[in-house]
Amino acid sequence: MDVVDGEMKIEKEYDQGFRVEHEGDDHQGRLPESSKIKKKKQKMATRCDQRYTTPPPPPPPLDLPIKFKKRIRAFGGSDIALVIQKCLFKTDVSSGHNRLSIPLNQIRQTFLTPQETEFLNSGNNEKKCSEMEVMLIEPSLRRDTISLRKWEMKKASGSATLMYVLVGKWNSVAWRNALREDETVQLWSFRINSKLCLALVKRRAKSNGYFIEF
Repeated sequence: MDVVDGEMKIEKEYDQGFRVEHEGDDHQGRLPESSKIKKKKQKMATRCDQRYTTPPPPPPPLDLPIKFKKRIRAFGGSDIALVIQKCLFKTDVSSGHNRLSIPLNQIRQTFLTPQETEFLNSGNNEKKCSEMEVMLIEPSLRRDTISLRKWEMKKASGSATLMYVLVGKWNSVAWRNALREDETVQLWSFRINSKLCLALVKRRAKSNGYFIEF
């Protein structure tokens, strides 16, 4: 009886092994769910690595190009400072608007004296506002004069945005220097015998990621 039981036990184990083996044959080539998830995560990680292999181009350098420095020195200028770096909006190059906006919340440092600030604040609105005539060095290095004002731009929501604007001859400046929407420009200030002057610089990205001025 013991022998029979032993044989039955061996036969049962054999049958179980046979079934397991054949069940494995039915799933040949398939990976367990845990392996599938792990492999998927590895693919995602590889894609992320490839996405960030090439870093984005650096922002334009916050230094005035040499040719502008020489031009300013030739006029006896000093106290050079970056006023704003911005991407040109459609309204900045629209002939119907004829102005370059300089939002106060984007200005990098104070470029006006207390007296100049008080003078520009003395205007009531964009139709009756005080303005300063300042010398402007254009991207082409041409020298001209332009008007600087302070505006309160009201929005449909009822709120208002304070900004300085370059007006008057702005359309001519934009046309002469082929200014386009979405271009990056920098506006710099400097002084000649304490009188405020400005310089406008165009920047663009090169294929190697560095920025150059036009």
